[in-house]
Amino acid sequence: MDALILSCGTGGGHNAAGQAVFEELKRRGHHAEMFDPYTLVGNRLSRMIANVYIRMVQKAPHMFGFLYRAGNIYRKLPFRSPVYFCNKKPAEKLEQYLNEHHTDLIVMPHLFPAEIMTCLKNKGVLLPRTIFVATDYTCIPFTEETDCDYYIVPHEDLIPEFAARGIAPEKLKPFGIPVNRAFDRKYQKNRLKRKLGLIPDKKYLLIVGGSVGAGHLSRTVEALLWCIGKREDYGVIVICGNNKKLFRKINRRYKNQYPVVVLNSTNRMADYMKACELVFSKPGGLSSTEAVTAGVPLVHIAPIPGCETKNRTYFAKRKISAACWNGDWHGIRKIRRLILQNEIYFNREHIHTNARNTLCDWLEQIIAQSQSAQESVPH
Repeated sequence: MDALILSCGTGGGHNAAGQAVFEELKRRGHHAEMFDPYTLVGNRLSRMIANVYIRMVQKAPHMFGFLYRAGNIYRKLPFRSPVYFCNKKPAEKLEQYLNEHHTDLIVMPHLFPAEIMTCLKNKGVLLPRTIFVATDYTCIPFTEETDCDYYIVPHEDLIPEFAARGIAPEKLKPFGIPVNRAFDRKYQKNRLKRKLGLIPDKKYLLIVGGSVGAGHLSRTVEALLWCIGKREDYGVIVICGNNKKLFRKINRRYKNQYPVVVLNSTNRMADYMKACELVFSKPGGLSSTEAVTAGVPLVHIAPIPGCETKNRTYFAKRKISAACWNGDWHGIRKIRRLILQNEIYFNREHIHTNARNTLCDWLEQIIAQSQSAQESVPH
């Protein structure tokens, strides 16, 4: 199988989901390539798109929420979205790439590459199978204007929502959000703590804000330290992602406070999650799925308004996570209860934790069926 995975840098979850599929296909002996399609136009464009998103969610998350709501309003109009038209130039470059490289299927854990594929399909370009992978527990704006062969959705509970947006039910596959195999490996908690340089006897609370370091992490640290009080058997780990300003702020404030460990981004997120008692995270679709797959109770803190608000609702309604707004007194009291009285939600029933394998098994199956059908055609 020759697979192409297309993603881009507006949020680390998309790339992480794509990387999970990429690595699994490679592990199974298939040929796979993964890249940002905007790099075909130029690295400058790719960086600009990523930087605009990162700066917005770090400095003005409510502006992102406004744009998300505007997208929901716009999707009711009988017109193509601006997102579709902005992808016409990258579509020309990707058409050239596909003419020069054999590909059996294209997996897209991001809306933008799916829009590019739709531009090409509307031009009449003959494409391999195209598979869109939803990385949030909702149908985000403009998904319905794409024209992919299949749509991988996080759970069968969400099929009605996607179908209501006009996506044909037979195209919807409720396999889940694929995460790296490191999250579903078995582990021994104290051994992981030693590997990470943590104290084996201490109980750690992990705070993560995704790749962008969003979610009011500094306020969450304050709340948790108040909840812990003078208890020496607890510690707090903060992972700030690529938010260097936040890292400097938290590190400067808690540098000499022994219970607090402050980190930038890490490639060992699975180990940190599994070494901790609780994960406090903004409700990104990928990071939330990682926590549940790792088997760690999850507390959702402030979302980036938009699809993350929908994610938090999905998890809270099904008691997969606890939802705490970390800035008010009620939220702090709720966190304290979770920690000290062990009132932790942990229901994995509505999360598919083996999505990576399910998806790759299915990809192998459809390619095998296609090859078999071709061989049976008389020459």
